[in-house]
Amino acid sequence: MTQPGDLELALRLGDIADGITGRRFQAPDLRIQEKLDRTPVTDADTAVETAVREALRSARPDDAFAGEETGGSVTAGRTWMVDPIDGTKNFLRGVPVWATLIALLEDGRPTVGVISAPALHSRWWAAADRGAWLRRGPADSAPLPLRVSGNTRLATAYLSTTSTRTWDVFHSREAYLRLAEACWEDRAFGDFLQHCMVAEGTLDIAAEPVVNPWDITAVQILVEEAGGVCTDLLGSSPQGGTGALSANPRMHQLALEFLKAPPGGAFDDAAGGLDDSA
Repeated sequence: MTQPGDLELALRLGDIADGITGRRFQAPDLRIQEKLDRTPVTDADTAVETAVREALRSARPDDAFAGEETGGSVTAGRTWMVDPIDGTKNFLRGVPVWATLIALLEDGRPTVGVISAPALHSRWWAAADRGAWLRRGPADSAPLPLRVSGNTRLATAYLSTTSTRTWDVFHSREAYLRLAEACWEDRAFGDFLQHCMVAEGTLDIAAEPVVNPWDITAVQILVEEAGGVCTDLLGSSPQGGTGALSANPRMHQLALEFLKAPPGGAFDDAAGGLDDSA
């Protein structure tokens, strides 16, 4: 079960990560390698994950650990999950949209989440029954409580994904474009940021066709504690790898019906129950 100080510990781990990523961001000697899946990893990624793992080994020696770069798996009981830099491609190109994601899972459910984006001067966090929060600016700035938008109509909805190209490979580009056409506007804010923006209420829907558990666990509890819903594209746990969909409850229901429709199949708005004025 959640221990006193788990959220505070996660926030301290965010400080450790920020100290490393802040020094290595735009460093002229940044070292970059290509993993087997052809995605990049930098020396900052591995340094953050190693430092966080060691800090947890000292503070929570009985807890399991799972990280993107150094491995591990979710076990029954308590597991800390870390994505040292979500948005590594941005990081290595000097684009400031990247973050360290830290989450605590208990029996497979996230109960603590921290998303720290120092180059954006922003940190989001949440814990079960303690709400969702954002601090933007200096470390002594007052945190702001977060709430998802109250929008209930796709015709006025703001939608984001990471890359439309990945929809061809992992789900259905047709389904995503159909949803985008039903919305007021769509953008590609991408990765962690779009889900954080859903929690803030500045975006209505964030949808992406492929995620790994370390990509989504921290933002899942942030969205949920802000009053939203975060599932995969079929309405199940987003940690299963079938994409991710974040929105307020009504918008989630509407978006899910678009994205669950079979590729190439006929689509009848009325038959599908997609009257977004209800």
